[in-house]
Amino acid sequence: MTKFIRVYRMINILSIDIAVGAMISASFFAQLFDVQMLPQGLISLGLTVWIIYTADHLLDARKLSQAASSERHRFHQRHARILLILITFALVVDLSQIYFIRSIVFKAGLGLAFLVVIYFLIQQRIGFLKELLGTVLYTAGVLLIPLSVKSRISSSDILLILQFGMIVWINLLLFSLIDQPRDEKDSHQSFATSLGQGITKKALVFLFSVSMGLVLSQLFLSSSVTGATIVMVLMNALLLLIFLKRDFFEKEDRYRLLGDAVFLLPLIYLLFQR
Repeated sequence: MTKFIRVYRMINILSIDIAVGAMISASFFAQLFDVQMLPQGLISLGLTVWIIYTADHLLDARKLSQAASSERHRFHQRHARILLILITFALVVDLSQIYFIRSIVFKAGLGLAFLVVIYFLIQQRIGFLKELLGTVLYTAGVLLIPLSVKSRISSSDILLILQFGMIVWINLLLFSLIDQPRDEKDSHQSFATSLGQGITKKALVFLFSVSMGLVLSQLFLSSSVTGATIVMVLMNALLLLIFLKRDFFEKEDRYRLLGDAVFLLPLIYLLFQR
């Protein structure tokens, strides 16, 4: 088990699990919306998410004149050159997929790419809005293909999208809360460093309440418990566990291992649908 945790920790530091989680979440919504996800679309999504996260960590690490406070950023400081080579390779492979991607998805992807560029340009000036903008970009990336090829969106679909977005936002705010001391030491901006832990905790309680309200609304509309609803409840429950047991999960960055693994849970739904 210890060896598995060490391997998974490295996967997490490299943001590979985040990219895989985005691919699984996109496949989850494609299944729910009854649309087809082509392999090239999934590959492009996974590579794009990995490139964005790795580039973000490299930029954060580069700004520091001393060793970073977090293991993740120290790793990116030590291995910046090889990671830049990997990003370049991933970018070439990602761009090669454009020829095979459906035109409607390509057009939507261009719009999202523009927003990502804007995010990188202004991220040091957005303070407490960083997690909200990150939520919008990640959720939009996951839903880019399923929504691009779906002809009609129902109220039930909208509720599921809102639930997922709320989970992403809670995840980012939770990390912001736990990372606050290290972020302040390294001069990284976040919701918690901008507004403090007290307001961040209250914001998380509010978001958990809203998320539960969305689940109840989903149950009211469907009149039955669906597999998708169960997955959303499980995702919320794990994040709530991290929030309530922060002292335990803060040790050895356990909160990141479990918090990022939350987006692998939709795989359960996909496996049971086969």
